[in-house]
Amino acid sequence: MRVGVVGASGYSGAVAARLVESHPRLTLAFATSDKLASESVAAHLGLVGHSADTRFVSNASALDHADACDAVLLATAANVSMRLAPAFAERGRTVVDLSGAFRLDAAAYPRWYGFEHALPAWLGRAHYGLPELFGPAPSGALVANPGCFPTAALLALGPLVRAGLVEPAGIVVDAKSGVTGAGRQSGDAYSFVAIDGDVRAYRVLAHQHTPEITRALGRLATGVQLTFTAHLLPVARGLLATCYARPRAGASAARVAECLQAAYAQAPFVRVVPPDEVRLSQVVGTNLAFVGASADEDVVVAVGAIDNLLKGAAGQAVQNLNLMNGWDETLGLAHLQRVSP
Repeated sequence: MRVGVVGASGYSGAVAARLVESHPRLTLAFATSDKLASESVAAHLGLVGHSADTRFVSNASALDHADACDAVLLATAANVSMRLAPAFAERGRTVVDLSGAFRLDAAAYPRWYGFEHALPAWLGRAHYGLPELFGPAPSGALVANPGCFPTAALLALGPLVRAGLVEPAGIVVDAKSGVTGAGRQSGDAYSFVAIDGDVRAYRVLAHQHTPEITRALGRLATGVQLTFTAHLLPVARGLLATCYARPRAGASAARVAECLQAAYAQAPFVRVVPPDEVRLSQVVGTNLAFVGASADEDVVVAVGAIDNLLKGAAGQAVQNLNLMNGWDETLGLAHLQRVSP
């Protein structure tokens, strides 16, 4: 299957291109980047065995290469994906969008993304691509790949909300991500000196993943209301979300752990462990998610950890492509190894 990657010089796009090229049933058809246009894809992305003659093409020319691919991964800004995704889909191409362009209702975009959604009819055609909770996308669907923070929070919380073990209102998600979660940044705020040894919250009460998590949990229970706060960690990659909810009757420590075990018994990328064993070191470099939960009479605490560039972005995009084609969902992803010992 020939796959194009649009935005292949960003962190998620570069990882996506490498995953495509190493996949046994995928081949990299083209890669776009304005910064690297006309330069060697193999040299910049470290693709072993890929033709040195393949060059980056400009982002603006992406649609000109639609005939060269069967599927496209869009690692572009939401306002760019909003127009590119339907254009590729109308040409019969499978589309997995890594941005937030198709994750919300149309009315939410001005507040959370700063633009009016120009193609609201496509929002109803998009499949939210978190397969462990919402199943594989149907053939021909436009896949809205979930955000990194929502992936970790939803995998930890989703089964508990669905089972009615927690109150859907009053949920708090406190999450922390490595610097790559913010994308490539050149400002002083993201320099080594500014980041090293520091932790800070950002986009407080204004983060676009707030309505995404709320909307996805709202598919599992009514009356969902939550507070989400993102923090930046002084590490390159990895994401950990700690979620707090009020327990309902029956939500014991044993019951919430059993709920997660049952939900992910057949999920090859989700590992259920005690919550204090959910760590970045278990997931960075892999497409795995580690989740765990416990409870007492006052609170349920659910914790989830992922690699923000893999299960939180490019790895999940390839997982969705696998499922859409009827392949084993681990294809091209099972060889990934965690970075730490």
